[in-house]
Amino acid sequence: MTATISKICTLAILTRLLVPATAQAAPPNVVIILSDDQAWGDYGFMGHPHIQTPHLDKLASQSLVFTRGYVPTSLCRPSLMSIITGLYPHQHRITGNDPPKGTDRREMLAHVRRVQTLPKLLGERGYVSFQSGKWWEGNFAEGGFTAGMTHGDPARGGRHGDVGLTIGRQGLQPVFDFLDQRGERPFLLWYAPMLPHSPHNPPERLLKKYLPKSDSEFVAKYWAMCEWWDESVGKLLAHLDEKKLADNTIVVYVTDNGWIQEPAASRYAPRSKRSPYEGGIRTPILVRWPAGIKPARDDQSLASSLDIAPTILTACGIKPAAELPGLNLLDKKALSTRDTLVGEIYEHDVADLEHPTRGLLYRWCIRENWKLVRPTSGGASELFNLSSDPAEQKDLASQEPARVKELNAAIDRLPVE
Repeated sequence: MTATISKICTLAILTRLLVPATAQAAPPNVVIILSDDQAWGDYGFMGHPHIQTPHLDKLASQSLVFTRGYVPTSLCRPSLMSIITGLYPHQHRITGNDPPKGTDRREMLAHVRRVQTLPKLLGERGYVSFQSGKWWEGNFAEGGFTAGMTHGDPARGGRHGDVGLTIGRQGLQPVFDFLDQRGERPFLLWYAPMLPHSPHNPPERLLKKYLPKSDSEFVAKYWAMCEWWDESVGKLLAHLDEKKLADNTIVVYVTDNGWIQEPAASRYAPRSKRSPYEGGIRTPILVRWPAGIKPARDDQSLASSLDIAPTILTACGIKPAAELPGLNLLDKKALSTRDTLVGEIYEHDVADLEHPTRGLLYRWCIRENWKLVRPTSGGASELFNLSSDPAEQKDLASQEPARVKELNAAIDRLPVE
């Protein structure tokens, strides 16, 4: 009798230990939401006076928000590749959108196959994954996704997303289908609609809302696109809530690169996309995980899109590889020790598939509130104090030679070859 009671008690203890532990150890789902060509200040929660983004404002209120976030390079393909690998462009070697003239773009996929990606690494832990929207790297399977929308066949118009680019502008049903049909396995969702990216063709109801707020039709169209993008994000987040997935899902939000709308034309203005200035490389970075973190706004720490991969991997119980330069954004101690970010800007087309850094145009460095922009052409470097001059209008390089030397040394400590 005593032995029987002992066995029952032992079983009860083990049950109490194992069942809660299993529940607590359930790996988090991951949703990466990628804005495409949007300025870092073009959100309600970032203080824009006209653009309304209520769904992203709500997400920000529920997230750990880094308002001083940056991407290492301000062009979509290399920027997206850095997000999914956690590597600088000079490490993953995708430095431009297109290969050298006359080169089959599929040859660039060799660089994709040799590196680890979030879908590959999470897949080893039982995750299923889905690609939608922008994806330059051939078929979705090239990056390790278990499912996706992009076929990647150049003969059928494959370049940077093909069928995947319908997501967002034409609803979210493929994403919803994936979420509803995935079974019980943890998932990674890559949601990268070409929004608010051009063509700037917002719904008429939104355009009418913004036309009276601007003297430029081009600006009004872009502002309306930002709200249309916000609506798309709202639909995705509402679906997570509806399916009771939100609590243990890590939602990361970031922009691939900035955009400043040219008032007189349907293109981006200087010092935005493809530039080393704040309008090109700065972005808010949001991390929401109700089961794992408390919401907070951080206006001081320097954060990078290179931090996204190690943050996700660590949260999912995977030790990031030593070559990943980023930090875990949930590690306050590690983040507090960072005072410097370094980045690089390349030509739109890759200069040389085997030596892509031959297309390097600029390197940049931010230390605390000081920023150095260094051209590779031999021209003079520019130095800005971002705290007093966030628009980078006053070059202080001639007045601060010691600081220029210090930041140049910080850049040189990260060789690109």
